[in-house]
Amino acid sequence: MKLLVTIVQDQDVPALIEALMENDFRATKLASTGGFLRAGNTTLLIGVEDQRLDELLNLIKQTCKGTKQGDAVSVGGATVFSVDVERFERI
Repeated sequence: MKLLVTIVQDQDVPALIEALMENDFRATKLASTGGFLRAGNTTLLIGVEDQRLDELLNLIKQTCKGTKQGDAVSVGGATVFSVDVERFERI
């Protein structure tokens, strides 16, 4: 199992959360700030079984498309960190 720490620009969050729910993924939403332009972003913690990891990453790629702001600054998209999970319990 993996834990994805997924940092998403605020404009992409509603569509991503909807896509996650439609595809039976669960996420915990955390408000966060930072980045080059100090734009609002959201961090999603998403647990996923190893066999569904590629499906989830493709869903994130399809939903969180980056755009250019000005001449050279990319905004949007997502940054994803993947961490191995030794044990998971839902209580």
